Amino acid sequence: MNILVVEDERNLADAIVHIVSDASYGAEAVYDGRSGLRAALSGNYDAIVLDVMLPGMNGCEIVHEMRRQGVATPVLMLTARTSTAEKVEGLDAGADDYMTKPFEADELLARLRAFTRRRGDVMLDEVTFGDIRLDLATHDLSHDGDSVHLSGKEFEVMRILMSSSSKVVSKQDLLGRVWGDTDASENSVEAYVSFLRKKLAHIGSSVQITTLRMLGYRLEVLEA
Repeated sequence: MNILVVEDERNLADAIVHIVSDASYGAEAVYDGRSGLRAALSGNYDAIVLDVMLPGMNGCEIVHEMRRQGVATPVLMLTARTSTAEKVEGLDAGADDYMTKPFEADELLARLRAFTRRRGDVMLDEVTFGDIRLDLATHDLSHDGDSVHLSGKEFEVMRILMSSSSKVVSKQDLLGRVWGDTDASENSVEAYVSFLRKKLAHIGSSVQITTLRMLGYRLEVLEA
């Protein structure tokens, strides 16, 4: 299970990531509303822990926009308030559950596990697209018996593209999610996309990374 945490109190966000990681799940944190929405729309997460009060865009606005765009990822909203009206607002916007701060780690994990049970999810150890398979444990990209190992950043870029299916992923989105707060430029993204194209060709895949000018990249399957 891969969890997105959207919480502007960094100490709390990092604590939640630690709790989830200790339970052997994956977890990432972002600290403002707009970054939270971008991450949520990626479709890369099994559940989202979402604070109500956030800079830039509040939690209710985020979950409403997610549902408007067809993203069904379960959302557990956090609030420091006990107001019934606020909880109703969040649930009406599309949230699946609510917790009031402060909370116990065991309860947080139990609610996240409940999401998984309700959806009937099976925890996957690979991502597939077209005729390729990406092993999330070994970072090997394979096609029809041939495989190639991906470096750390190659793996992250390919995982995001494959998890986004045929949706366009912008260079800025890749920069933020793969390189984070560094001095990396769009040239870094272009270089790693070039590396991945060569590796796709090396294993004989019909999948290609298509560039959409001024928009970004998406995966496509070449017709035979």
